[in-house]
Amino acid sequence: MIFAVLAFVAVFVLIGSIGVLMFYREAALERISQVVNPRRKQRTLSETIHETGSSIGNVVKRFENLMPKSEKEVSVILQRLQRAGYRNENAVKIFYGCKVLTPLLLAAIAAVTGLSNLGPFFVYLIALGGGFLAPDFWLGKRIAARQKKIQRGLPDVLDLLVICMEAGLSLDQATARSTEELAQSQPEICDELAVVVLEQRAGRARSESWKNMAERTGVDCVRNLVSMLVQTEQFGTSIAKMLRVHSDTLRVQRVQLVEEMAGKTSVKLVFPLVLFIFPALFVVTLGPAAIEMAEAFSSLSK
Repeated sequence: MIFAVLAFVAVFVLIGSIGVLMFYREAALERISQVVNPRRKQRTLSETIHETGSSIGNVVKRFENLMPKSEKEVSVILQRLQRAGYRNENAVKIFYGCKVLTPLLLAAIAAVTGLSNLGPFFVYLIALGGGFLAPDFWLGKRIAARQKKIQRGLPDVLDLLVICMEAGLSLDQATARSTEELAQSQPEICDELAVVVLEQRAGRARSESWKNMAERTGVDCVRNLVSMLVQTEQFGTSIAKMLRVHSDTLRVQRVQLVEEMAGKTSVKLVFPLVLFIFPALFVVTLGPAAIEMAEAFSSLSK
């Protein structure tokens, strides 16, 4: 009797399980998978990179206090970081942290790879000195690259400013609209113009905002533009006409710079020709003759 009851229960559970799997297959599989292998919330690649960068930055910032520094030096570094496009409040701390960690990292690499065996004093001296100066060189490269992009994108921004002003917008409105339109193609200069727009909305004078932009960028063409804007505002002349003339001047300067670089190529090609091409030509042209002469002299000696 008990055996019959157990068999009936087993068959009933089996039939019920088959029914659940047939009608609620997807829901049951999802619940089983969640119980067996619980998964965390999926993160996008950008979120993962951002979290990793922030964690690394927090670790680097802790070494910032090991660097002796003065207020004047910090102000200079802050200005350089702004010219490179880093306006985060923790940028200075991360920079000084890198100046501490980079020498230690290079010294550790020299110790692990065995380079220190070649000359411990000189290897560690080069590692510590090069690691200390590496962030400065890297920051200088970033500043130069950003200034070059700003200089190349300035004529396009001026053309759009002229179009907006001729359409009836003021200089402030034209600046805001140009910043929105060219944010994808010219992000560096549009970033600086966005700061100008924010400063003007905060109540700062137009001339002062543009002068601050010239100081932040450190580009000569931007400084010339700001000085011309201030003079145009003082004398009451047409701003659109001035912007058009300045844009044409920048394009002429760009063409002249390209022509100058093209003219220097002939002089720069002398060294590769002398060091690499001429020796190969001498080997190709004089090699067979030298071989024949060597064979002739060897036969005469016999």
